[in-house]
Amino acid sequence: MTTPTHSVELSGIVKRFGDFTAVERMDLSIEEGSFVTLLGPSGCGKTTTLRMIAGLLDPSEGDIRIRGRSVTAIPIHKRNLGLVFQNYALFPHKTIYDNVAFGLKYRDIPKSEIAGKVQRALDLVQLPDVGSRHPRQLSGGQQQRIALARAIVIEPDVLLLDEPLSALDANLREDMRVELKRIQAQLGITTIFVTHDQSEALAMSDTIVVMSNGHVEQVGGPEDVYVNPTSAFVARFLGNSNLLPARVGAREGDVVPVTVDGFGTIRLPASRCTAVGQSDRATLVVRSENLRLAGDDAPVPGDALALPADVTTVDYQGQAARYFVRIGDKTLQAVNAIEMHPHRQGARVKAIIRGRDCTLVPEERH
Repeated sequence: MTTPTHSVELSGIVKRFGDFTAVERMDLSIEEGSFVTLLGPSGCGKTTTLRMIAGLLDPSEGDIRIRGRSVTAIPIHKRNLGLVFQNYALFPHKTIYDNVAFGLKYRDIPKSEIAGKVQRALDLVQLPDVGSRHPRQLSGGQQQRIALARAIVIEPDVLLLDEPLSALDANLREDMRVELKRIQAQLGITTIFVTHDQSEALAMSDTIVVMSNGHVEQVGGPEDVYVNPTSAFVARFLGNSNLLPARVGAREGDVVPVTVDGFGTIRLPASRCTAVGQSDRATLVVRSENLRLAGDDAPVPGDALALPADVTTVDYQGQAARYFVRIGDKTLQAVNAIEMHPHRQGARVKAIIRGRDCTLVPEERH
């Protein structure tokens, strides 16, 4: 097997603003042609990282390489990157054609070729007939497509997207994320996408880089970081999770017994406990969709805990409902499909937690 080609490599990247460290010792390798999302809350360092890759900020330490070439000391206009920002940054007084052609005019592209390249870019974003219009004549979604066309028309080595969908309404945002992924796959262009929206990250990415307080918490495919979080932060940030303090018992073959404080003992596959190491204290992660609510007569799987629970709140969502349930002195969330009728507020139910649906992460410290 050949070693995958890395399109972007960050080695020991640090960014300080005075006494504040925005990005701390970041190492990251991004494969050619992949769609990578930097995901995290505001202030976690994701946009700062993107701006360093773009050349809009200089790292305090470390090296940035694009296709094997160090660009740390190279200005933005010599990095051959496509950039799309959340405010689109279109020139209001220029036509759509001139907006898209702008980058080509500074790259010594013959005039005879510019028109064809612009038209191909407009075709790709499915707006072939708007070249003579101005940005104010287009909707927000159409302006976003034009900003993307302007970024890809120069055939960049890497496409950088800084929360480009955040200004759109919910339905249009979902449509655009499908379009973005389609265009990226069609071009095969390495793309780095910044967002705080977990649904965007899960739907669009080949790889997700979860960040917190300037650090990388976890890197992996969408299913991996969702199903197998390696920290309480990742479990909480991606999806709705119940985090329960627990004590880890001695491994028994491929099974690890875990005693949840106040709930009892549940047996987990050893493969769901790898992030914990030898510690005897840990945090059990139960995704809200894996906390099953059932009637008192429902069967209980052999690897499960079945706990009496009281429904305190019902958040009806159409095909599903989110329930808040009280178990002992703890309130947990459950998201269950509605098969017939949702459980009612005040109902007494059985909360079922299966070991195979849980993950163990290091103890959360406050």
